Amino acid sequence: MTLHPSIAAVRRGVRQTLADSAAGDTVVVAVSGGPDSMALASAAIFEGHKLGLTIIGATVDHDLQLDSDKVAAQTAERLRARGIDETATIRVRVEDPDRAGPESAARSARYAALEQYADHVGATAVLLGHTRDDQAETVLLGLARGSGPRSIAGMRRTFGRFRRPLLDVTRDDTVTACQVEGIETWHDPHNDDPGYARVRVRQAVLPTLEQQLGPGIAETLARTADQVRQDVDLLDDIAVNEWQGLGGSLRVDVLTRFPGAIRTRLLRLAALEAGAPGDELTYGHIEALDALLTDWHGQRWIDLPGHLRATRSDGEIRLLPWTRNT
Repeated sequence: MTLHPSIAAVRRGVRQTLADSAAGDTVVVAVSGGPDSMALASAAIFEGHKLGLTIIGATVDHDLQLDSDKVAAQTAERLRARGIDETATIRVRVEDPDRAGPESAARSARYAALEQYADHVGATAVLLGHTRDDQAETVLLGLARGSGPRSIAGMRRTFGRFRRPLLDVTRDDTVTACQVEGIETWHDPHNDDPGYARVRVRQAVLPTLEQQLGPGIAETLARTADQVRQDVDLLDDIAVNEWQGLGGSLRVDVLTRFPGAIRTRLLRLAALEAGAPGDELTYGHIEALDALLTDWHGQRWIDLPGHLRATRSDGEIRLLPWTRNT
């Protein structure tokens, strides 16, 4: 019997991702219950069991929607029906959703919970169900926000123990794979809410680009992300090495010797080390920091996320905590 192309595409992505796993390893699959993550989980069970791996499905309940606990329980039941080794439901508290935005706050809480759970079970990898379409949407959002090359480079295929096996797989393939395998899925109502920029990109922007410029836009954007990522990773590595050599010093005369591509990365590393949240630190913040070095005309300070304030005095940039009363 010939394997359906959509199932084959999903399994191929998972098989390549798990190629360096050893028998006895534990792999966690993040499963929301939607078609992307359910197709991923089914493929992980199939490919993982051939390698002698323990596959655990972890569902994070953000408690942001009505009956979210029932959705999590239903997802766990469906995973068990597919033959998964274990399931876990992790309930998280999303802190300050209005400050960072609900998507960002939920994502931060989700990754922290998955990381903690992976530590608990000794997992060597955590699989995430982002597809090529998600990557294309991320690139377009980065372009629209003027967030610089880091956001245009899109989502990383791997970071730490997190892996994204489906970045070369389309959303249509994950939906079709679930239909062919008879896997029931949950539809997240947030995916239809035009209040989210990502939904507007998905429902209006990408279809318009396809109509006006021809098919294959999502694939092209994802390929661009891969190409830009190589350059960004190289520059990031150089900046990390230079930052370690600076020993935390932000002397103006030293920093201005670096080319802009490295200097701005050094400033970003300094801000992150001082406590600025990475998902709130924009390219605009870094440009303002850089102006303290290259366009100094007596600016008093620059406010940064994480309640930080950057000042220039005595030939040095200082990043210090502040409150509204200081």
